[in-house]
Amino acid sequence: MPHIVHGNNRSGFNSLKGMNYDYEYPEGLDLKPGSKLHDSIRDKIWERAQLSASVMTTRHKSWNKIDEVLTTYTDLNEDDLEALAEDSKKPVTIVFPYSYAILETVVGYLLSAFLQNPIFEYIGKSGEDTIGAILMTQVIQQQCEKAKVGLAFHTMFRDSLSYGFGVVTPSWKRTVVQRPVIQEDPGFFSSMFGGLIGGGKTRGTEDHVLFEGNTLLNINPYYVLPDTNVPIDRLQDGEFFGWVEYDNYMNMLSEEKNEDNIFNVKYLKGLSAYNTSVMTDDPSAREKRFGGSSKNKLESVTTEVGKINMYVKLIPKEWKLGDGEYPEKWFFTLSADNIITRAEPLGLNHDMFPVASCAPDYDGYSTTPVSRIETLQGLQTNLDFLFNMHMYNVRKAVNDMFVVDPYSLNTNDIKNPKPGKLIRTRRPVWGKGVKDSIMQLQVNDITRANIQDSGWIVQWMQKIGGADDAAMGSLRQGGPERLTGQEFQGTKAGAFNRLERMAKVIGMQAMQDIGYMFASHSQQLLEEPQWAKAIGTNKERLLKEFGGESQKQVMPEDMLIDYDLVVRDGSIPGSNYSPVWEKMFDTIAQHPELNQKFDIQRIATHIMRNNGAQNVDEFLKVEIAPDEQALNMAADANMRPTNQAIPQAGGQV
Repeated sequence: MPHIVHGNNRSGFNSLKGMNYDYEYPEGLDLKPGSKLHDSIRDKIWERAQLSASVMTTRHKSWNKIDEVLTTYTDLNEDDLEALAEDSKKPVTIVFPYSYAILETVVGYLLSAFLQNPIFEYIGKSGEDTIGAILMTQVIQQQCEKAKVGLAFHTMFRDSLSYGFGVVTPSWKRTVVQRPVIQEDPGFFSSMFGGLIGGGKTRGTEDHVLFEGNTLLNINPYYVLPDTNVPIDRLQDGEFFGWVEYDNYMNMLSEEKNEDNIFNVKYLKGLSAYNTSVMTDDPSAREKRFGGSSKNKLESVTTEVGKINMYVKLIPKEWKLGDGEYPEKWFFTLSADNIITRAEPLGLNHDMFPVASCAPDYDGYSTTPVSRIETLQGLQTNLDFLFNMHMYNVRKAVNDMFVVDPYSLNTNDIKNPKPGKLIRTRRPVWGKGVKDSIMQLQVNDITRANIQDSGWIVQWMQKIGGADDAAMGSLRQGGPERLTGQEFQGTKAGAFNRLERMAKVIGMQAMQDIGYMFASHSQQLLEEPQWAKAIGTNKERLLKEFGGESQKQVMPEDMLIDYDLVVRDGSIPGSNYSPVWEKMFDTIAQHPELNQKFDIQRIATHIMRNNGAQNVDEFLKVEIAPDEQALNMAADANMRPTNQAIPQAGGQV
């Protein structure tokens, strides 16, 4: 459980007295630990974190059950442990992983729906912004690929289905590395030798920007500290948003050296290892099967630091941070529950908290909505019971149970589990036969119907979870041997309509905000030139813009445009297939009048894309005129080099 539920963690704060490091604080503020301003801000952050945690931690118990279901973990009872001691292959109590299968199916659909190329598409609001919007689309797509943004989306979708919501924070990252280069050495003039000494080429290093662009970081739902007065889908309307994360002293000290907006890290050295952790234990149950969290096992050799990061809407004059009388957004980091190591105005052009939430099953009012997997919890429990009871009965049946006359038979021989056993009779009954000396006890399988009942529960889990056999890629059970085309299309459309509804909600909740922030960050923070390639649906337009070249260097100012973000409709490639379009294509192609009014090529392209084909433009023919015809067309000014400007009326270019 977080410490913030139980009160302030101040036991090691007195050890900071007498410590003094020469820090220059931002905005001319006195943020030295122990100062009046520092402690006032610290307490305000702590109060907000404590109140938020008091609400969020009430959901941890239910989330722990979900963790156990999704990791197929269950505590073994004494019978299970005894059975495993005898034979490790014997069946024991399990969590039947059907909730996990539904989760994987829905997450797979969402990834297919949103991780299309490009993930975010921008269009210019005016004609002069068209090329800039295309370039922005390509630059941000390259950032997403280099930063592996798709992995963050995967975790966000998984969190939203497991815990009811998933939260990410769009961040800006700039990675500078040392790159080897060959440099010219001018040498030096020596009066003794009457000439230049040295010179030539030498090997050296220079700073190189390895990556500059947007990244997406996941926030663990167990560590989220939102303003609980607003629903989870309206985080921007809250007065604050925070979360807890773990770091270590060495890493923070390195960041302080390289970044101007981090300070007071050296004061953390005065705190004991215990006081440098905001949480005593991992509140999740994800690692329960593997022995639990190992966060505190290395505290004797590493200095772990728990940090509360928080965005706050505040009035600077009231917080003694300036003279402003209207709300501004600030970012704070409270480290080890005691020391402020970051405090700065947010200063982003989009004027939003750089966080986005994804809650596809939200009700529009709750801060912690019930998740899709949580709604299946009751059915999952009954499914586990039916399956495990049947396995218990099977295990009971396969263990032979006998009624034995110990006067007639040697019971030690009967207990021998090995095949081909020899059971000896006792001396008093030698020669009298063995009839009626042993009898197997009859065992009835009263759980035979459990498997059939389990299948019934599975069907309801599919209906409620929105992942039927068609969505899972499984073969249909029962019914006629073959489905008709209409039956298949109807079943597929029914499953995909529910998943598309979910995807559309996610598109409006999270993807729209993330795409907008990515574009705004690129316009405001990008410093290095980027490269764009003439590929995709805009290949011809870009080739014309690039003067025939396949790629072009994009300067930051090239993306300073007015744009709109295109949010995907939630469908996946191939899910919009319709045989009606193919019939219409045949009809238009066979009728000359319709052929003249409709563009056959565009219709064919639309059909192929709806069937799941991507990069259709790469398959278009490139018409090359014969040499003699090309010369004649050039002479008639019907052809020109691709990098030559088009003459306009009046002779202007």
